Amino acid sequence: MTDTTIHTAPLFRWPARDLAAGIAAREISAAEVMRAHLDRIEERNGILRAIVSPVTESDAMRMADDADRAVARGDRLGPLHGLPTGVKDLVDVAGLPTVNGSAAFADAPPAARDSVLAEKLRASGALIIGKTNTPEMGLGTLTFNPVFGVTRNPWDTSRHAGGSSGGAGAAVADGLLPIADGSDSGGSIRYPASFCNVVGLRPTPGAVPTGRLGDGWAPHGVLGPLARDAADTALLLSGISGADDRWPLSWVDDPDALRNGVAPEPGALRLGWSTDVGGLPIDPEVRAAQARARRALEAAGVQIVDIEPDMTGADECWEAIELFAFGADGGARVDVSRDGYRPDYLRNVDEGRAMSADRLSRALARRTELFRATARVLREVDAIVYPGAPVPAPPAEVEWVHDIDGTHFERYFEWQRTACRLTVTGHPVLATPAGFSSDGLPVGLQVVGASRGDARLLAIGATIEAILGHVGRVPGE
Repeated sequence: MTDTTIHTAPLFRWPARDLAAGIAAREISAAEVMRAHLDRIEERNGILRAIVSPVTESDAMRMADDADRAVARGDRLGPLHGLPTGVKDLVDVAGLPTVNGSAAFADAPPAARDSVLAEKLRASGALIIGKTNTPEMGLGTLTFNPVFGVTRNPWDTSRHAGGSSGGAGAAVADGLLPIADGSDSGGSIRYPASFCNVVGLRPTPGAVPTGRLGDGWAPHGVLGPLARDAADTALLLSGISGADDRWPLSWVDDPDALRNGVAPEPGALRLGWSTDVGGLPIDPEVRAAQARARRALEAAGVQIVDIEPDMTGADECWEAIELFAFGADGGARVDVSRDGYRPDYLRNVDEGRAMSADRLSRALARRTELFRATARVLREVDAIVYPGAPVPAPPAEVEWVHDIDGTHFERYFEWQRTACRLTVTGHPVLATPAGFSSDGLPVGLQVVGASRGDARLLAIGATIEAILGHVGRVPGE
């Protein structure tokens, strides 16, 4: 175990790496770990609505008992052995329905087979005990849908937990799960992490393989991990990464290396710093928390330089690529029936299908330019820090944030641009806690690192979180 104080905490508060180590060493059992998390789910999930379509309690305990028998036999164990987790409800898990947060799939039958992600989780020893809630078809960065309702923030249940991996963020923050996966094209890992005081990584495209249909070469939407700190995030990343011939962008030959990064000393760290991701509106509470974080990092010896990379054309680039993906994925689906879908989803699909080749080609060219421009900046600094989300968690009644610091937004994705602009740089982005607003809501940072430098970026995140000291704070304590 890494910290003797952990032993006084309930198992659902232990770091995932300590749970896995304790199970492997037979100091604790997978059954004990499962029982602790099932009890926590029973206590809190009715309020949060983070976990949906759960397996039965008997099935969950059977999986845990099987994991303990594997330890007793001396089987070779994966890095996630015995850890309960949930899979985002956009991704198939054999035996569980994939509802996609949509009334159109409310009566979906159980999936016949595992997705590539679920395969990776099981091969690494994780125990999948349900799905995590998401907005319809992953639409937007707030989690609400007509089937399972709103996923609420454990720091303030009158607030959103973020999205589209909101169920994952809330579950990890409140101890329902030690780790959870997410997916991200416009902040769907990063906004929940920022709103819930957890850590999330949008990894380098191809780090986590998927078996998605359609264009397997697209780096826009990626799968990635959420956990309570950088070390547990690296642990989960190692368990779901790896080269895979079903995913042409996959590049990780040694997943174990992803959790072996060495946290740099503060004095050896040089960070670029952006206050508004190229001129976007940012809530004063977020600006204040980011400024406090900067002062703390500088006081610890981190060298910080002001940088505002050129984001010209990034919004149009992201929007064209995102909408085209909706059209490519959803066209055949809505041709069968348009019933049960959220109007925003149908609008996205229709616009994506009608997109001109000229508009898409301009977007793809600009994405390449943004990648190269970001790479040039990262030759001069170790990473670039941006605000994690433009506001603290908004009220649970809203479908998106319509106004920020005097700027009004007409469509749900316009307030996501602090994340969307970084998506189209093509680089990995770590969301990590920055502090809290004046009324106690978490505020995050986004940290951009070098392409395929995910292990190094997670190590930098560990240094930042050690200085700032917000990782480990939990709701209600």
